[in-house]
Amino acid sequence: MAITKEKKIEIVGKVEDIIKKGKSLVFVNFHGLTVAGINELRRLLQSKGMGYYVAKKTLIRRAFDKAKIEGEMPELDGEVAIAYGEDALAPIKEIYDFHKKNAEVIKIIGGVFEGAFAPAEKMLTLAKIPSREVLYAQFLNVINSPIQGLVIGLDTIAKKKEEVGA
Repeated sequence: MAITKEKKIEIVGKVEDIIKKGKSLVFVNFHGLTVAGINELRRLLQSKGMGYYVAKKTLIRRAFDKAKIEGEMPELDGEVAIAYGEDALAPIKEIYDFHKKNAEVIKIIGGVFEGAFAPAEKMLTLAKIPSREVLYAQFLNVINSPIQGLVIGLDTIAKKKEEVGA
């Protein structure tokens, strides 16, 4: 069924709003994903304050042409949706986690990060960055490690002195 011109304008407007609001956007090829799978992904993203929007590729391209984003837009193959959110890495990570469970039916084909188009490889690299909490824990471990080594060394010296003195 053909889409009316008014509906196309509405869809392009919605995609333009997504481009303006989203700090990062992920282009997802969801060919073969069941309706139940799409609904599960939508609910997962919405529960975390993110969105998922499906539109025709030509309308997506039209909206991005108006947005003047740097770089070259990735090739949009298959059935395409846009995942977006206020956090720069959250949509990428959530789509990647969903992709790991459903690798045969969903694929990251690119996106927009920090105001520029990014290929799928860059988006996958960004998805593998640990969360802020994990990075804090790793940083604290790096800081704590030399101190811990010093304390263990001093404790060993103290025990040896006690053995010699006893």
